[in-house]
Amino acid sequence: MILEEGMAAPASGLQRGMTFAMAAAAGIAVANIYYNQPMLGIMERDLPGSATSLVPTATQLGYAAGLVLLVPLGDLVERKRLIVIQFAALALALALAALAPSAAFVIAASLLVGVTATVAQQIVPFAAHLSAPARRGATVGTVMAGLLCGILLSRTLSGFVATHAGWREMFWLGVPLALGAGAVMAVRLPRSEPAGGLSYPSLLRSLGSLWQEFGELRKAAVIQALLFAAFSAFWTILALQLQQPRYNLGADVAGLFGIVGAVGVLAAPVAGRIADRWGPHHVILLGAVLTLAAWPVFGLWGSIAGLIVGVVLLDFGVQSALVSNQHVVYALRPEARARLNTIFMGAMFLGGAAGSAAATWAWTASGWTGVTVLGGGLSAAGVLIQLASLHRER
Repeated sequence: MILEEGMAAPASGLQRGMTFAMAAAAGIAVANIYYNQPMLGIMERDLPGSATSLVPTATQLGYAAGLVLLVPLGDLVERKRLIVIQFAALALALALAALAPSAAFVIAASLLVGVTATVAQQIVPFAAHLSAPARRGATVGTVMAGLLCGILLSRTLSGFVATHAGWREMFWLGVPLALGAGAVMAVRLPRSEPAGGLSYPSLLRSLGSLWQEFGELRKAAVIQALLFAAFSAFWTILALQLQQPRYNLGADVAGLFGIVGAVGVLAAPVAGRIADRWGPHHVILLGAVLTLAAWPVFGLWGSIAGLIVGVVLLDFGVQSALVSNQHVVYALRPEARARLNTIFMGAMFLGGAAGSAAATWAWTASGWTGVTVLGGGLSAAGVLIQLASLHRER
């Protein structure tokens, strides 16, 4: 579903055990870019200054950079070796974050964590390549479910660990998790030598050509970037909001919202089936509308129940739009799916980084009201773009 150019076809389908191992590894990898969000309040108290609020932004900028600079290497470097090396580098970056003596150091280490955590985006297309064609959709769906679980449950884990042990201990816990996932991939994955083709500089140059060529790619990337910016704005500020006197709750409770948000995992297969039957464009609109609907709930329903309902709407909406936008993007040019994936996911995480940074500014300037206005505005822009696109098609 995502890419297979530059590699010979696999001789046999992917076994169920291997599929689940790859799903778990993808989830463990991507979880590292979200550990910091429930811990921000604790980190701010421990480190001098307020610059730790930039940690989520630095992590997501790193992830966007890794998508552009590292993911295309899958067309040039033997993929199993690349995955194992990236997991080792991720463990090193996590250790640096755990040892950080200052806010500036932890921001720099978080940037490296984001870059190396893109190993998740090496695993997903490799699973698509290894799968038998008749089961490729189911295989990628399973691995994506693992990735989404990693995104959401990471907050639950880090909130609990940071509250009861400390934020440094959470980064230290990530080290053996990354090394363990890399070891499993080293043992279980088959070798897959690239067949050659474009050089690395040529691959990077071709990204601009693909962006210019496909209007559907540009639209999907912009919409998903806007929705993910709104998504990141909420999760970046949630722990700080819960510390306010109205709630007086800690990072562990902020992390528990990840379990609530895991309902978004259910959106992936549902959205995929609807997109197959009715087309992805209406599902993208539905996802954008649900994302927008979450923000009035956050702003007007000032209780834990309101936050829970809003999280369900937010996560279901963003994940529905994501799966459906992928449906559109990966159909544009099958032989260039790696680079299409780089552009689409890179834009999405740039949007996430911008959303985190803007949410920090809005929180400082206007508190929770400013954050809800920001998230609603970003979501509304995504809705309007998709409505305009559907109107042009009609």
